[in-house]
Amino acid sequence: MDFSRELLFFFSALGAFNGLLLGTYFLLFAQPRHLSNRFLGAFLIALSIRIGKSVFFYFQPDLAFIYLQLGLSACLFVGPFLYCYFQSITGSNNKIERQWKYHIFPYLLLALVVGILFPFEQNIELWRNYFINLIYTQWFFYLLLSSFRMQEIIQRFKVSENKWKSHEIWILSIFFGSVFIWLAYNYCGYTSYILGALSFSFMLYLLILLLVLNKKKNPYFTKPSLKYADKRIASQEAKQLLEQLSQIMTTQELYKSPNLKLPDVAKQMNLLPHRLSQLLNDNLGKNFPSFLNEYRIEAAKKMIQIYPDYALEAIGYDCGFNSKSTFYSTFKKLTGTTPAKFKSALESNGD
Repeated sequence: MDFSRELLFFFSALGAFNGLLLGTYFLLFAQPRHLSNRFLGAFLIALSIRIGKSVFFYFQPDLAFIYLQLGLSACLFVGPFLYCYFQSITGSNNKIERQWKYHIFPYLLLALVVGILFPFEQNIELWRNYFINLIYTQWFFYLLLSSFRMQEIIQRFKVSENKWKSHEIWILSIFFGSVFIWLAYNYCGYTSYILGALSFSFMLYLLILLLVLNKKKNPYFTKPSLKYADKRIASQEAKQLLEQLSQIMTTQELYKSPNLKLPDVAKQMNLLPHRLSQLLNDNLGKNFPSFLNEYRIEAAKKMIQIYPDYALEAIGYDCGFNSKSTFYSTFKKLTGTTPAKFKSALESNGD
């Protein structure tokens, strides 16, 4: 083995080994002891076993069949654990606590039955022509399910004034890293078989870097305000809080501040920030930026109607937007038309 291959083996094998260590940490030791950390640990361990098989098979093609079967069987759990992780960190914790067994145990039973009745060594063509394709198809299916959990986070990118939070960057890194690894393995015939292992190493070191850079803040892998995540606000209390919120936004016109943050509004209401966020999500079905932009756009529409001589850009700034482009894109997103066309339509109706 020449030096370049030794270096390639070192980095790819080190990624698999570190993946096992990091997975074990999340599975057994990560704090807080939240279910999402357990799923993340299981996902990293399953993927590390799959990656480790690829590394040793690439550099040692006569690897014993039992190791090939073990690696491919571990791949069967990559997708389910990934989906359970995203479900637990972005959705209802109670829901996934009831459902996760249905995503794991059937595949565990399948891996045992197929492994015993159709071992790789005696059924090479069956595994290579059918089982492997089914495993990658199942992995893709769970990536697709996971993508639906990512939609709210990805939507934040469309409104430039919104910034992704640290835990959202963490989640997106895991998701897109997983997609790239799937692509690397599924299309290795056009690239290189070892690319999947190298992709995993890159994703893993990126996650470690994010953890190190953020170690003094809230962990990336922790769902915000987990202690209260599954406690819904009573309907009567929610109604009163929404009325209070509407009154504050209307009378004080807080939305006109371009730097307004959720904690600022929560302070005005004597609420904890996570409680206000939960109020908006559970009762209005929207996050704080969306809620805020609706007030800003409604105010902009009134100003365009009352002050037709005002420059549109100035109206956007007066209503709390910090850039012309953000005002225009948000206006079109919420009204289906541009500020200029909206103004022209008002003028036409006035004539």
